[in-house]
Amino acid sequence: MEFRQLEYFLAVCEELHVTKAAEKLGVSQPTLSLQIRALENEFGVTLFDRIGKRIALTEAGRMLREQGGDILRRMQYARDSIHDLRSFRLGTVSVGVLPSDLDYRITQLLIEYYQEYPQVKLSITPSIEIEQLVLTGQADIGVGLMPVKDERLVTIPVCTEEYGLVVSEHHPLADRHSIAFAELEEVGMVMYPIGAIGRTLVDVTFKSHGFVMKTIMETGSVTSILQLVKANIGATVQPIALIESINDPAFRCIKIEGGAPERHLCVIYQSDRYLGQAAKLFIQKTIAYFGGPKE
Repeated sequence: MEFRQLEYFLAVCEELHVTKAAEKLGVSQPTLSLQIRALENEFGVTLFDRIGKRIALTEAGRMLREQGGDILRRMQYARDSIHDLRSFRLGTVSVGVLPSDLDYRITQLLIEYYQEYPQVKLSITPSIEIEQLVLTGQADIGVGLMPVKDERLVTIPVCTEEYGLVVSEHHPLADRHSIAFAELEEVGMVMYPIGAIGRTLVDVTFKSHGFVMKTIMETGSVTSILQLVKANIGATVQPIALIESINDPAFRCIKIEGGAPERHLCVIYQSDRYLGQAAKLFIQKTIAYFGGPKE
């Protein structure tokens, strides 16, 4: 089997139409059909059911599509590694990050990385589905939250961050330096919607203390949450480091005593994926930037 035949086969799988696949590949329809038949002859099975002008994958075809995609990805990783070795080129890095961290935490890291490695092209994608971005190859690296359950991913702990109660300078609690967790039961909160990654972590901690958070407004953007808090609509519970990075005197960050929520940031990448020098340097820079995991 030639890699070209496998590429042709996967193109037909994607289009489920030989003529369209041929146009996409830039080859003639007879040439493509001939290569598919050669592949079928080599395996001794039918890969496509042909029903008039329509085609559909057979069970054998579905199996080859799944395995063939992995083969081509591994070959591309091999090409990347060899090119990296031969040219000493640092290349490109695609990174998936949580939207709130991109807005207020990661930008300075990007600036520092660029200043040190200006020849590297960085592509940053904000998403709450960090694991999926990495698994589908849309990102080389992800900076997200632990735990990471998929065994195909390598996890490198970066840091542990404690949450605090964030209020405006005009809030009744603005003069407090700390607050007992039990007192939070009566505090009106502005938070992410239920089910959002930043909300779930806080909700679990509240429930472990025997009560449910009192929310008066929900929004999916950390920027809007903080604007609402600044307008004294309510308080919020956010990572202390995030609020400190904003450095806005209109906010007060109050330490939560007796079991504050914590988040554990990590870098993830696929275990079977080649990481170029640029990606490895980004991981090292990220660990140093966040200071490493708390012992």
